Amino acid sequence: MIYGYARVSTDGQSVDAQVKQLRAAGAEKVFRETASGARADRAELRRAIGKLESGDVLTVTRLDRLARSTRDLLNTLAQIADKGAGFRSFADAWADTTTSHGRLMLTVLGGVSEFERDLIRARTTEGRDCAKANGVKMGRPPKLTAHQKKEAMKRREHDEETLAESICRHARRTGFSGAGGKEESSQQGE
Repeated sequence: MIYGYARVSTDGQSVDAQVKQLRAAGAEKVFRETASGARADRAELRRAIGKLESGDVLTVTRLDRLARSTRDLLNTLAQIADKGAGFRSFADAWADTTTSHGRLMLTVLGGVSEFERDLIRARTTEGRDCAKANGVKMGRPPKLTAHQKKEAMKRREHDEETLAESICRHARRTGFSGAGGKEESSQQGE
């Protein structure tokens, strides 16, 4: 069975032209959606892929109707392939997994995408290492100053009361609750 997927980004646009083109190409069922292509969760696309069975073909008028990034495209095409179905874009003849040439082009595209991810990872690691070498501290800033850490360790070694324990003891003695308000107490006037 041939399925179609038509998507526009905003309510002011219409999917009618896409639907007409998909129907003319033999799409028996067309899934229509108004959603930004940048959104990862597109309900109608998910439904369309869910309906696919082995031998079916999902068609779109242009690739940008299906995906906004190479990674998104490859992930979506993998989901379609996992169903045993094919994919075809009318405006992008090379993006046709029902032909050997189309599968070759998408395999090459996948390889380039993986290569690009590796380059990004290498540049990120190199930048992080350079920053560390220049004394930049990575991660969250510490909550305690060096002096506070030293004081806490000294108290722990001597089994002394910690600051938190001291605050709690003082709050109980003065009648202040943890919420910052004064607690009602039967021992008022102490």
